Amino acid sequence: MKSMLADYSADTLKGIHNFIPDKEPKKYLYDLISDYPNRGGKGFRPGLCIATTVAYGGKKEDASHSAICLELLHNAFLVHDDCEDESYIRRGKPTLHEMTNKAIAINLGDAMQALALQPLIKNQQTLGDKVALSIYSEIQHLVLESVEGQAMELGWRKDNVCNLKECDYLQMILKKTCWYTCIHPIRIGAIIGSKGKINPDIFKRLGYFMGTSFQIQDDVLNLVANEDKYGKEICGDIIEGKRTLMLIHLLENCKASEFKKVKKFLSFPIIARKHDEAIEILHLMHHYESIEYAKKISKNLAGAALKEFYTVFSRLPETKDKTLIESIILYMINRDY
Repeated sequence: MKSMLADYSADTLKGIHNFIPDKEPKKYLYDLISDYPNRGGKGFRPGLCIATTVAYGGKKEDASHSAICLELLHNAFLVHDDCEDESYIRRGKPTLHEMTNKAIAINLGDAMQALALQPLIKNQQTLGDKVALSIYSEIQHLVLESVEGQAMELGWRKDNVCNLKECDYLQMILKKTCWYTCIHPIRIGAIIGSKGKINPDIFKRLGYFMGTSFQIQDDVLNLVANEDKYGKEICGDIIEGKRTLMLIHLLENCKASEFKKVKKFLSFPIIARKHDEAIEILHLMHHYESIEYAKKISKNLAGAALKEFYTVFSRLPETKDKTLIESIILYMINRDY
């Protein structure tokens, strides 16, 4: 799995470089665009798009422009997310706004989103008008859902909302994570591979289960992973006040005095939140088994994703790319915390 994802990611990265203009301003814009993509990553989004394309009978080259678009958008979102979250570390290195400043980083993210449109125009030449338009519609929906989900989370943090339910979290993650991480990459790949003949709605449940499982695992890793391996600051989500499943579970189950203390911590600006107080909240999460609860939910969702995969992909011939999609789901089930 890792080898195939690495190959697809490498091809996509080469494509990204081809779409970066060779002109000024370089120092404060174009030389920075490849920074986050060059840092590496799991490559799930281009990998799912390309693998689904091939599984449905297409060629990996058919999906290259769409994969480039997806990866550019993903990294643009990361740049903006890091600014919004006031994060310090991304993939083991300082975030872009720490390397430069927030204004430059926000502008860079805007530029990456604009550049992501160019590969979609190329789709018209290689895939035809109908399929290219379908992919464009998928991307437009992807962006809108993602910013809506981000707005929900940012709003909860701004207003210090502490009475959320699990269903609120799942709705937010569907919008913020699932559509652009799993649902749309798979849908777009199937549209390309089938030359527009597939009904992409059949992949929504699969992508939802995969994306939610992945996000919950990522949230858990932020609390328990080795920081050097994880590539981001441990407990950063607590300091940033993210309404993770663990935080929601804790607030629903802790004592009134503990609830009041956590809510007070979350009421302070991020810069004023102390790390030792975040560790105390982490200890409460362990005490109330919030982390174990989240792990259980994540594994159940990954299992549901695997079952959905067998249903949706059962009629396709056995290929390396079909196996790759299955392997990604199995990776989620067996992922080491």
